[in-house]
Amino acid sequence: MASKFLMLWFVVLCMVILRGESVFQPTPWKLAHATFYGDDSASATMGGACGYGNLFSNGYGTNTAALSTVLFNNGYACGRCYQVMCVNSKWCTSGSPSITITATNLCPPNWYQDTNAGGWCNPPREHLDLSKPAFQRLAVYTAGIIPINYRRVPCQRSGGIRFSFQGNPYWLLVYVMNVGGAGDVCQMWVKGSQTNWISMSQNWGASYQVFSKLGGQALCFKLKSYTTGEIIIAYNVAPSNWQVGSTYQSTVNFH
Repeated sequence: MASKFLMLWFVVLCMVILRGESVFQPTPWKLAHATFYGDDSASATMGGACGYGNLFSNGYGTNTAALSTVLFNNGYACGRCYQVMCVNSKWCTSGSPSITITATNLCPPNWYQDTNAGGWCNPPREHLDLSKPAFQRLAVYTAGIIPINYRRVPCQRSGGIRFSFQGNPYWLLVYVMNVGGAGDVCQMWVKGSQTNWISMSQNWGASYQVFSKLGGQALCFKLKSYTTGEIIIAYNVAPSNWQVGSTYQSTVNFH
């Protein structure tokens, strides 16, 4: 009985080591500033540098932000969640409520303006450019720019990770959405029903690509979190008759 228990413990330990399992925890609060872009409809936030397309249909809504260059981290910050609160300003909403937003876009630098006078997203500044509806939950929009406290928090997502397909049978481009836990991905692999695991490369934002003939094969994916190093495998994500332009949802997610 003891030997069976030890063997079971060893198997569980190996699984934990293999996955690099780590539950993401909120980070300490930091002081920064926030602005907004677009109008009340948040139409200007659609698409964006992370490649999430229509933020309404893909579940992100208007609680989103474009990150300054430093925070965006070449797209590896796509999908991260931040708790944001207006502080030390007469423009703050009464009670200083906090909101949770998702990083969906890049706020590009403006080299023609000083970092502290218009070039809010210039390196090395950490800055959040919110959608206008999100900004208005924190402060009166006429403020233009407000001091904030912000911190990363776990992303609470319903259901599994979603994979949106583009490309063709010989080149697959996958947009990764609805990522829970730390919200970010830094590596992906794909496995067809007739292949071994194939490493994918980051195309831009939260999209990964592979140049391989995968048409007509059922597909599985393996993903690694940038922040925690956790690796999960999403089995049986897409059937053998998968189509470009379709989105497929897995049964697993980060935590």
